[in-house]
Amino acid sequence: MPRTADTAESASGAAADAAARAWPDVARPPAAPFGHAAVARRLVRRAVTALPLRCRFGAEPAIGLGPSLTVHDPDAFFRRIGAQGLIGFGESYMAGEWDSDDLPGLLTVLAAHVDDLMPVPLRRLRGAWVQRRPEAQLNSRAGARENVRRHYDLSNELFALFLDETMSYSSAVFTSFPARHESLPAAQHRKTDRLLDLCGVGAGTRLLEIGTGWGELALRAAARGAYVTTVTLSAEQQRLARRRIAAAGLADRVDVELRDYRDVEGRYDAVVSVEMIEAVGRDFWPTYFAALRDAVAPGGRIALQSITMGHERMLRTAATHTWISKYVFPGGLIPSREAIETHAAGAGLRIVSDQGYGDHYAQTLCLWRERFTERAEEVAALGFDATFRRMWEFYLAYSEAGFRSRYLDVRQLLLTEDAPHGARR
Repeated sequence: MPRTADTAESASGAAADAAARAWPDVARPPAAPFGHAAVARRLVRRAVTALPLRCRFGAEPAIGLGPSLTVHDPDAFFRRIGAQGLIGFGESYMAGEWDSDDLPGLLTVLAAHVDDLMPVPLRRLRGAWVQRRPEAQLNSRAGARENVRRHYDLSNELFALFLDETMSYSSAVFTSFPARHESLPAAQHRKTDRLLDLCGVGAGTRLLEIGTGWGELALRAAARGAYVTTVTLSAEQQRLARRRIAAAGLADRVDVELRDYRDVEGRYDAVVSVEMIEAVGRDFWPTYFAALRDAVAPGGRIALQSITMGHERMLRTAATHTWISKYVFPGGLIPSREAIETHAAGAGLRIVSDQGYGDHYAQTLCLWRERFTERAEEVAALGFDATFRRMWEFYLAYSEAGFRSRYLDVRQLLLTEDAPHGARR
């Protein structure tokens, strides 16, 4: 039976109602405090039109050259920014109120000039529009489980659509740039092997991995002859990692546990943790490094891969609720290199090797983003609506821009004991 105009309109209305329930803060612009929208309009227009961007607001002619910022609904756009700052900027993209012909390029320009977007006298008033992190996102045992569930338990099938066959969800290490002709799985293997080499994993090594992902590092370690205990809080990751390990015939060498890092028992020759510290939260960094110290046997080695940001920027954002913490990584905070070193030292650990790969992460994210956008129909078939797809595209482009602008870096670090186990501070 053909659909009539009335039935089509009814279906459209039902879809809009469902989207409003799923994304209440995206469905309608918030009411900005008195005058905030007007202030945002003046400040944002002045800031972005001074940058190498091509800007267009509503029906006005476009001005400037560079990646485009095309604002379809200026009133809603400025209301959101006036009410919620950068959270509003991201929600406005999710709502389809603005677009760009080069989203990562646009965001790279903004990230590179982030300290110049606000006039110096007004930076002291930052607290007037930023929100504090919700207490519910604190990474207590219960909070950490919920924060992990909201991201990593979305759908194994979703992640498989944009990750490569290794299911590695962290920066690869390439041999050259641009890396268009280099296999992403090979670059992921190179990353993993460097970490395993860094902490001396070989035949007979007792290895602890904090943060399983989907099992790739555990697989490669077990293939070397190591005995691996790997812990995760994601039931979806545990399920798929166990299946992959069993299919490889390595189940007798790998134990995948649904366990908090704070509850790990035993001592290991080596510990590896790949981009896990970002999910720990500042309040629990001392606990995390103490857990690493307690888990490593005398003479053992700890290999970490961590995203980092500048220390002053980290301090400014540590208590701030951001678009990323609201929609993508609740409870997360990227540490600085200085914070890692300080908290490691507090647990009796010292950094003995440190190498950065920020350009490699930008390339990794570019490949993920392209794959995600190319497979948008398959993402939709999994049940993820248009708002989610715009959110995820923005997240991947936003992250890529962070590395391209040098706002972010990613580092592989080797830690060892600063003193024997018995010499606790």
